[in-house]
Amino acid sequence: MTNELKISFIGGGNMASALIGGLAGKVTPAANIHVVDINADAREKLAQRFGVTGAQQIGAAVTASEVIVLAVKPQQMKEVAAQLKPLLGQQLVLSIAAGIRAVDLSRWLGGHGAIVRTMPNTPALIGKGITGMVAMDGVSPSQREAADAIMRAVGATVWLSDEALIDPVTAVSGSGPAYVFYFIEAMQQAALEMGLTAEQGTELAIATFVGASQLAAQSTEPVALLRERVTSKGGTTYAALTSMEQAGVKQAIVRALKAAAERGKELGEEFGRD
Repeated sequence: MTNELKISFIGGGNMASALIGGLAGKVTPAANIHVVDINADAREKLAQRFGVTGAQQIGAAVTASEVIVLAVKPQQMKEVAAQLKPLLGQQLVLSIAAGIRAVDLSRWLGGHGAIVRTMPNTPALIGKGITGMVAMDGVSPSQREAADAIMRAVGATVWLSDEALIDPVTAVSGSGPAYVFYFIEAMQQAALEMGLTAEQGTELAIATFVGASQLAAQSTEPVALLRERVTSKGGTTYAALTSMEQAGVKQAIVRALKAAAERGKELGEEFGRD
């Protein structure tokens, strides 16, 4: 992996901005990063903030890049691929678009095989993300290393052996932040109903999630054991967890994640149609 890697982003939205912030001056100089976005304001902001170059359309700077990061909305991917297809050589194409299968992207790009499909999540915006990744057979070891370095600029990476596993990753971590926010909202509501102020409920709920998550991350013990240690039989935690079990909360969560994975599969089929 060289610090002279030339990277082009097609799309300059929030996730692209997060990646650029993690890459510029660390993985590669800002001058080596090029952004294509039709929004002039978005390009200007990225240029001022990070020192990258920008353009309205895909051109020579993209062709000269070793890695092309596709950071557009899924609905735009087929059109972008059509523009990119005649300009592609041996570049690595790294997709962060949800729902677009690598096999479909490869077809739209004329059979291009050097593609890594990824599923990042929104904590990447603060450098705390985690990304599921899968490489097509045409990706070389050095290209895989480059893809890993790019996504590690905003958090951890998990490599998958089968693209079908991207849908479960989407369900667990891609959509996962929303589940955490949902649970925090419930804790905030309970705090209000029990007499705490909104500010107190928010501070208590968020700090509890942050602290418990860090404890789980740093511990070598199973999460189930950590839970048991907080749960004295007949105590307050026991009362809360018993209520959740009786309400079927855990199974409801499991069903919800399976529904998310199934929807991810459906979206792949919908977006992949010609």
